Amino acid sequence: MATTQRSEAVHRVVIERDLPMRTRDGVTLYADVYRPDAPGRFPVLVVRTPYDKSQDMALTEKDYFPSRGYLVVVQDTRGRFRSAGEFYPFIHEAQDGYDTIEWAAGLPWSDGNVGTVGQSYLGLVQYFAAPQRPPHLKAMSPVSGPVTYFENCAYRRGVFELGWMLAYFTFMARNTLERKGLYEQQRPILDSYLSHPEVPISPFKKEVYRHLPLRDWGERLKDGAPYFADFPQHPTDGPYWQATDLRRQLHDVNVPMFHVGSWYDAFQYDTLTLFTGLRERAMTPAARRSQKLLMGPWGHLLPYAVPTSRGTGDIDFGPEALLELHALQLRWFDQFLKGVNSGVLDEAPVRLFVMGDNRWRDENEWPLARTQYTKAYLHSAGKANSLRGNGRLLLAVPGEEQPDQYIYDPQDPVPTRGGSTLGLAMGVFDQTKIEERDDVLVYTSDVLPTDLEITGPIALKLFAASSAPDTDFTAKLVDVRPDGYAQNIAEGVIRARFRESLTSPTLLTPEKVYEYTIDLWATSQVFKAGHCLRLEVSSSNFPRYDRNPNTGHDFAADTELQTAQQTIFHDPRYPSHLIMPVIPR
Repeated sequence: MATTQRSEAVHRVVIERDLPMRTRDGVTLYADVYRPDAPGRFPVLVVRTPYDKSQDMALTEKDYFPSRGYLVVVQDTRGRFRSAGEFYPFIHEAQDGYDTIEWAAGLPWSDGNVGTVGQSYLGLVQYFAAPQRPPHLKAMSPVSGPVTYFENCAYRRGVFELGWMLAYFTFMARNTLERKGLYEQQRPILDSYLSHPEVPISPFKKEVYRHLPLRDWGERLKDGAPYFADFPQHPTDGPYWQATDLRRQLHDVNVPMFHVGSWYDAFQYDTLTLFTGLRERAMTPAARRSQKLLMGPWGHLLPYAVPTSRGTGDIDFGPEALLELHALQLRWFDQFLKGVNSGVLDEAPVRLFVMGDNRWRDENEWPLARTQYTKAYLHSAGKANSLRGNGRLLLAVPGEEQPDQYIYDPQDPVPTRGGSTLGLAMGVFDQTKIEERDDVLVYTSDVLPTDLEITGPIALKLFAASSAPDTDFTAKLVDVRPDGYAQNIAEGVIRARFRESLTSPTLLTPEKVYEYTIDLWATSQVFKAGHCLRLEVSSSNFPRYDRNPNTGHDFAADTELQTAQQTIFHDPRYPSHLIMPVIPR
């Protein structure tokens, strides 16, 4: 029988350290249990972490939920810190997650109702457990968990996420080296790669990112991250990646989920994809109805649960961004684990932070049903190069216009400046210096007479030719303020050989015109009256993405880099255009 009583912080907390659990294949995993110091049994929240259950700075769940009547089980994942076994990203998390949830349900303080919570890798492990359908699992709240490893995580449309992959797995290598007794021997080597060795997931030194061939990183990290060598050895979306692509398993999910993500997060795509996919394809009508989404304005913050209006580069999103995430999750778990009528099922399934207006707004679906997909066409007099050029972004279809050209030189790539990344400075930064380069095409709209809201998925249809047999094309949507500050909003990239298929790449015929679809992911941004829209087109974003050497050779094997001449077309036959999800105001 549901009640309207809310959980409050009323209990003292007792900690049970290092409780062992045996997995189905005989590996012992260890967990700490934070429980109310009170008689009776309580629902359980499972948190599984590869970052050390006793030290993880993002483990705010253990500090919030136990005093409000929950057991919180915090477990080191397989092969990490106290737990036995060998760590390999992703592949053990489904079965280990099932086994842990069922084990937690049988703890002496448990009432048998289990939920899961956590962010980043701690969100990933929840998504993996869900299709296994552990009988005692009643609700989940994954925050910013990656699930599409080739298409939008380790790679993005065939382009290797060099910046965060190197930074992250060098960080992950340290514990593995400690377990092998090799850390003190190899620590100076790892530290020599990093700009700030004392910072977890530190960026690398600029010259280290430039090392070629890329496959050498498999050898360099073989003791601490032996799996890293497998990533460049699988440069297409084949069985290696598809085995852990959870989009293929959504029909097996029957659990309510409260998905949390944000617009500048490295795993934005995954949060939106899992929410929409489960709304459409979860096992039962009840499961489809009980998916909820919250999208905030932040980058990949650690932790999300500390309210902030900053943490995303230059910008302050204002007082409404100060969100008490755990309070929202508490209502979710009270509903499904305690039978409390918290009202979450009566609310809209989607809550978005609309940047520019800097306010939260409830919606009934994603993408929004009232979206007016609007084409903004690229124009120029043949010289859109840099801010000094004549590139325009207009609603009118182009007439006969000269194409734009630039030289992409991988020895001098366009530098990464913020964006939806990880392991590098993330979020909002002024793009003006980027736009001063001649290898960046800049297309700017007229000054907006009224506010323009863009909320939803964004794509660029680009007609382009290259002198190279393979190359990259990048795109970035920018909000230009009246003072000239160029705020990056959304971005995308595509490797030319993957223009038609992620599984069966094909090289280019040099100088032939091809059509590319560049996915810029999604946003919710109000471009204010007096601002301009701007589109940047180039061929690199380094060191976030690896540099395409323009050779057409096998991935990660090149030590040589060649220049490529790129030609971008905008005319009646090849009308390159941005597809914007405009929301009527």
